[in-house]
Amino acid sequence: MSSAAPDYYNPSTEDYPDGAPCNLDPHPAEVITQTYMHSFICAFGLAGNILVVVTYIFYKRTKTMTDVYLANVAAADLIFVLALPFIIYNERRGWPMGNVVCKALRSAYSINLYSGMLLLACISGDRYVAIVQARRSFGTRSGSLVYGRVICSAVWLFAAALTLPTLIYSQRFEEFSLEKETAQVTCRLSFSNDQTAKLVKMLIPCLQMAVGFLLPLAVMALCYSSITCALIRAQSSQRHKAIRVVLAVVVFFVACHLPYNVALLNHTLDLFEERSCEGERLKLRVLAVSKSVAYLHCCINPILYAFIGSKFRSHFRQIILDVWCFGKKYIYSARSSRAGTSEVCFKSSEGSNNFSSFSA
Repeated sequence: MSSAAPDYYNPSTEDYPDGAPCNLDPHPAEVITQTYMHSFICAFGLAGNILVVVTYIFYKRTKTMTDVYLANVAAADLIFVLALPFIIYNERRGWPMGNVVCKALRSAYSINLYSGMLLLACISGDRYVAIVQARRSFGTRSGSLVYGRVICSAVWLFAAALTLPTLIYSQRFEEFSLEKETAQVTCRLSFSNDQTAKLVKMLIPCLQMAVGFLLPLAVMALCYSSITCALIRAQSSQRHKAIRVVLAVVVFFVACHLPYNVALLNHTLDLFEERSCEGERLKLRVLAVSKSVAYLHCCINPILYAFIGSKFRSHFRQIILDVWCFGKKYIYSARSSRAGTSEVCFKSSEGSNNFSSFSA
């Protein structure tokens, strides 16, 4: 997650033809740009995914398999955006926290990657069953909520298993910064021997590309292409909007994750080859920018998968109304005894039959 990508590469003089030390520290302008971009991702990713989780807990409730998947995607994205500020601090300022926290935060991105991407594939599969196989699945989908929870549990366990290499080999690591000319403590992958380093440094990016991108992309391409064909054949006034939604989901997925995976593949293939210092700087710069673009997906997920639905938007509006009413009730009760305003708010909420869900 660093701009110098220490996850997969530990710089040493023997990797370069001239044998001279190579300064791979990012340019200050790049640091500032990435800091602003990551702050944007944290703010909007946190707000959007919290709204999704709150809506499912207090308002909409989980009634279908897709609801279960969406709630879990939001939870996975929340894990990542909560860890991202600490990850950024580690990259910029060093690592003041202990080894346990280091392992936990370094594992957060991996958990989000695998669970989030696999759950998006599950959503595409569920939509395929609901639309293309609607007649066959009509009698079985009513009791499918339990299956959705079982599948989500299996996805989380699988993601945790794939995260084990990151969890095991993440350590507090002391390294010398050429730019600052001082020793700096960071949280990164650290290995006791070269063979283990080579194996894990190849294994982690390969798993990320295969399970975190190629497998979900293949599932989504197959399911959404079948859904698009079914929608084209259907005589429905809503089919054009549905097709646009499908295309938006696939386009944003590819646009966010393809550049990073191509850059990661290129970087991994040259990982143990001799290369120039300037060429390595360029590759790491591209890897850092494309990774930041991939992070954007946690902000886009709530819009593509939740807020695009009319029912979900109505629940969201009810959240805003209830929060506003609670705020007015608190302010007016603190100032004076204006009970009429709070009564209006309670009547508005009760009329929509959502306030009772919120307080339950």
